[in-house]
Amino acid sequence: MKSMTGYGRGTCSEGGVELTAEVKSVNNRFLDLSVKSPRIFLSQEERVRSVVRRHITRGHVDVFISYADKREREKTYSVDTSVALAYHTAARQLREALPDVADDVALSFYLRLPDVVRAEETGEADETLVAALEKALEAALCSLTRMREKEGARLKADLLARMETIERLTGCIAARAPLVAAQYREKLTERIHEYLAGKADETRILTEAAVFADKCSIDEELTRLKAHIKAFREIAQLDEVGRKLDFLVQEFNRECNTICSKSNDGEVTALALEMKNEIEKVREQIQNLE
Repeated sequence: MKSMTGYGRGTCSEGGVELTAEVKSVNNRFLDLSVKSPRIFLSQEERVRSVVRRHITRGHVDVFISYADKREREKTYSVDTSVALAYHTAARQLREALPDVADDVALSFYLRLPDVVRAEETGEADETLVAALEKALEAALCSLTRMREKEGARLKADLLARMETIERLTGCIAARAPLVAAQYREKLTERIHEYLAGKADETRILTEAAVFADKCSIDEELTRLKAHIKAFREIAQLDEVGRKLDFLVQEFNRECNTICSKSNDGEVTALALEMKNEIEKVREQIQNLE
């Protein structure tokens, strides 16, 4: 069992290349993958997606790639004149504000300023960059998986504890249910005897009580709840459980709602409402599972 939320970081420094991959994942119904990388890796995006899909099947995943190429290679530079002009305008305003300060600004001053001169990325990533990309990405995804598994273990413990509560409430309702029909029969007998001054037909009373008991019987719902609890515990031992448990929780809700609608007893209704509260908490937690 794994959570859909996590973060992983991986690095690779080989052959003069330093590459970092970061992977962040959050909840999502399906696998929604976003890759943000320098343009030189544009042709490798499908490779990145393929590697991620081997590790993750569900969730919104952001992949961030950055690198530094320190190899001796021919480089092309470009000048961002808009940035240089903005610096120049700021310098002129400063000169007007401080007329007594000597003006010793040279062209080399602008060349040293951030973002004025940029190294151009040319071509596609070579074998060294691609190899570093794969190694860093695998390391980041393994780190992410460890975090997701750790969080998944915590969620699993919480969910199984809530199953214990739901099982206990199911047992309490099962113990209470037979008493409801008996109490109804007693009340019905008492009222009819009062109305007919003790001349009530005992057979008819028993028939009415039997009809009530059959109409309000929740035996099937309780049986299905017990089966759902057993299935939940079995599914919780698997790796990818989110969609299966999401469907199963809908079945829990259906049985609990039916018990509430059939109940003619305040105590049973209170127990069923308490169960609905636990089921809702389970449903919320399942949204975090892969």
